[in-house]
Amino acid sequence: MIPAPRHLAATVVLATLFAASCARQSTAIKVGEIASLTGKEAAFGQSSHKGTVLAIEELNRAGGILGQQLELVSEDNQTKAGESATIARKLISRDKVVALLGEVASSRSLEMAPIAQSSHIPMISPSSTNPAVTETGDYIFRVCFIDPFQGVVMAKFARDTLKVRKVALLTSVSSAYSVGLAKYFKERFVADGGELVMEQKFSEGDKDFKAQLTAIKAAGVDGIFVPGYYTEAALICKQARDLGLALPIFGGDGWEAPQLTEIGGRAVEGTYYSTHYSPENKTPAVQEFVKKFQQRWNGETPDAMAALGYDSAMVLADAIKRAGSTDGAKLRDAIAATKDYPGVTGATTIDAERNATKSAVVITVKDGQFKFVETVAP
Repeated sequence: MIPAPRHLAATVVLATLFAASCARQSTAIKVGEIASLTGKEAAFGQSSHKGTVLAIEELNRAGGILGQQLELVSEDNQTKAGESATIARKLISRDKVVALLGEVASSRSLEMAPIAQSSHIPMISPSSTNPAVTETGDYIFRVCFIDPFQGVVMAKFARDTLKVRKVALLTSVSSAYSVGLAKYFKERFVADGGELVMEQKFSEGDKDFKAQLTAIKAAGVDGIFVPGYYTEAALICKQARDLGLALPIFGGDGWEAPQLTEIGGRAVEGTYYSTHYSPENKTPAVQEFVKKFQQRWNGETPDAMAALGYDSAMVLADAIKRAGSTDGAKLRDAIAATKDYPGVTGATTIDAERNATKSAVVITVKDGQFKFVETVAP
């Protein structure tokens, strides 16, 4: 036999190595992530994304799952309405992801959910709290508590800790999250003997709230509940203080972002909000997570969105292991069977409605820092 020319032999070797490399890449388990990495609510998406990346890297260093590495395919919806549905179709049909992680906001999760459901691809939202998200279908899950619980938490906190009896609501009518949380807070607060004096409304992106706050001031309330996101919440606090409203202002987990204090400054001192975890929690699981996160992300302290992003990826990974497969139906059944998973944000059990049962914490702003106040169990 005539030996092959040296350059041809080298070409064959390179081709073989390339093919082997492609084969290894093609066996990676692809997981899709949709997040608001830019735009008005980028702080949420970036934080959740960092937690998710940390989890995926940690899993891969440990050998991956089912003998395969995980490949995170992340897409930025730019905080734009409609983008999440378009991206979900792409991730499922073109990228062939086995599951979707996202979105952080309920309105955008509600765009994704029908696509995942009709495609029989499991979806886990880290932090969308509106009940309608998982009501979309049996492939849709979350690792956070839901607004009926969060509304009860803040109604009890307003009554028992803040001692307020006459409250005004300032609700974003363009946000499913805000409308839902306002509803559940109102129902519990009134049922417990509180008085909802008035409800003022605004839309996402508004910057001037003086008219609503002037009406609230005239009504003589002793507290304002703002179930919105951090940008509007910070501006509302600033304008309320400018109008001489020195009463308690409080909200939900949509407030949690460094931008709350960056935008609000001293106006957000002494305000409160409910959320999913506190980095001040001294349990080993939380402190180990904080340490790993700070090492990976240049000393940054992880907030609740980061912790929930991490937990969403870890719950998915645990389900893949238990299912022994990435088949959509088998993976869905495994996620649904999650019980007492030891997450950073607490032991996670997925209930019959595909929601997570867990505690909430209340945070206050003190000296520009987010400080733990109390834990409220389900």
